[in-house]
Amino acid sequence: MMNALDPHAVLDKAVEATPAPLARRIRGLSDRAIAWLFIAPTIALLLAINIFPLLWTIRLSFTNFRANRPNATVAGVGIDNYVSVLTDPDVWAAMQATAHFLFWTILLQTMLGFTLAYLIDRRFRGHGFWTTVILIPMMLSPAVVGNFWAFLYQPQIGLFNYVVSFFSGIPPSSFEMIGSVKLAPWSIIIVDTWMWTPYVMLICLAGLRSIPNYIYEAAEVDRASRWRQFWSITLPMALPFIMLAVLFRGIENFKMFDMVNLLTSGGPGSTTELASITLKREAFEKWRTGYSSAFAIVLFVTVFGLANIYVKALNRVKNR
Repeated sequence: MMNALDPHAVLDKAVEATPAPLARRIRGLSDRAIAWLFIAPTIALLLAINIFPLLWTIRLSFTNFRANRPNATVAGVGIDNYVSVLTDPDVWAAMQATAHFLFWTILLQTMLGFTLAYLIDRRFRGHGFWTTVILIPMMLSPAVVGNFWAFLYQPQIGLFNYVVSFFSGIPPSSFEMIGSVKLAPWSIIIVDTWMWTPYVMLICLAGLRSIPNYIYEAAEVDRASRWRQFWSITLPMALPFIMLAVLFRGIENFKMFDMVNLLTSGGPGSTTELASITLKREAFEKWRTGYSSAFAIVLFVTVFGLANIYVKALNRVKNR
């Protein structure tokens, strides 16, 4: 019976419905040509969705185009938009807020995620149930999480202040996480850590379970302690997976928008205004399309460059 998924079978059916001159050409195609014939639509779709908008954004970044004035005369401004972006104090303030958010979320998520993965890897009774419970925050929409935690952070009716008050003795109404300049940055760090620590845990758990048991058996024969096994076997062999989790979370948090926008909208003031929120304000509130396009390209180059350097370091760790 002919396999319906066989590309040659599909090609033969196409040939039967094709005029004779064209059919002879199709029958003469090599396997590589057939492969390219099948993946060409996908490549064309990716070019249309990814490459074309990037090239269009680069073009707009050298102009004074405004999306709310599509019929206005568009003039080239050279690299003026890029100079304005790199010398804008608001942009640097947003980048500083983003760096603060990145550092603490990645640090906390990596530490907590690896700790949870290490505990679950012990395969205690009921570990499957607790693994499922831990994964619940990751399954929720960022929009839902933002609104949910905005309610929890309310000083009068939210549960967060009452939990802090229970453990610390501080009156629940004496502080406000979202409305405080000092506490607002930590409010979004707490929420992002709560939501995405399970993701880091999954990657770290995959790394821990990829370590062969015979290595630990050999270490026990050599009378290595549990602490020694952790530092000499577990951590070094799980390090590539930990670094991979850091890479994924770093890229995602650099462009974090929806959860922070719903939770604090960048406030109070501009305390939690990350680079992505600043970009949105410039593009869709001030309608400085050329300027925001240049800002987007700067962010893209920053992420791409840092990720490229990090991947090289990751490859060195994997190949050592």
